[in-house]
Amino acid sequence: MTNTPGNQVRATIVGSLPKPSWLCGPGEMFANWRLPAETLGEGQDDAVRIWIAEQEKSGLDVVTDGEQRRRHYIWGFYDGLDGIDTINPGKRTQRGGRYHKEISAARMIGEPEWRGPIFAAALRATRAMTDKPIKVTLPGPMTIVDSLIDTVGGRSEEQLAFRFAELLNQEALALQEAGAAVIQFDEPCFNVYIDKVKDWGVAALERAARGVTVTKAVHICYGYGTADVKRWKTANTDWSHYEVTLPLLASSTIDQVSVETAASGVDVSVISALRSKDVLLGVVDVGSETVESAETVADRLRAALKHADPGHLFACTDCGMMPLSRRAAEGKLRALVAGTALINATT
Repeated sequence: MTNTPGNQVRATIVGSLPKPSWLCGPGEMFANWRLPAETLGEGQDDAVRIWIAEQEKSGLDVVTDGEQRRRHYIWGFYDGLDGIDTINPGKRTQRGGRYHKEISAARMIGEPEWRGPIFAAALRATRAMTDKPIKVTLPGPMTIVDSLIDTVGGRSEEQLAFRFAELLNQEALALQEAGAAVIQFDEPCFNVYIDKVKDWGVAALERAARGVTVTKAVHICYGYGTADVKRWKTANTDWSHYEVTLPLLASSTIDQVSVETAASGVDVSVISALRSKDVLLGVVDVGSETVESAETVADRLRAALKHADPGHLFACTDCGMMPLSRRAAEGKLRALVAGTALINATT
């Protein structure tokens, strides 16, 4: 096969990157900003600028702002809505109690409403820093509902998910207008609530993506590389979830699917269900400070090429790299690109 840009493996990341110490403490799941309000925006811009430069230097094909301006990957979206209280959170079981009995959850205290573009200004600021295609991430509707305490009531879980899908759609269309190349919906719940995914989860995702003509992606993983998640992964023996979710997504309008394989027991052959889609293959473990070698990344990609075409395959992280040290994240960016280059040189 002649190796041309159209049939080369490419490299990207799921989205988040570690926040520098001037923004918050290391690995904080819900960032407690260390800068006062009057200088916080400047500090966040500086953090984005550092990570854009690092992604460009590494050679990623698609970059992100590292979610440096968000307290949390879901709460960053909540903060732009009316009717959601993130200042006085409660606790609830999330992800089926897989990792924690309970965890902090924002409270829905009124009708959720979109006040206007939430991340568009940040995207335009990032756009001024790079000529690379930019991906912007949003929480998916199922994951939003699973991460929220509904104090209002009156809607089923499915109905509430579709309400948030409408709000997500408004934001996605605004991001498209602002120049996003990829809009990604994060749905870790797709690996938890399989029956709900079949019954209404994919339909809610499709509603969130309605009318979006830039690349639409969904990220499905087994969680961040935190201690509690790693404990669950070590003990888990059932990795069959993708066998249900990926065939459903294969017939959807979503263009790209992000799949975790580096730190889990997932058999990479499951991606064969996605022949018509781009696969963002997790070949880097975000739960370890050890930086993979280029050869390790290449070996994982090589195994995947038995089940995916190179032009539809991206070397990617399993999940966001927010919990890692900056040193480890920088090394893993370089490993992604170096391993991809090894594959492209021999394919």
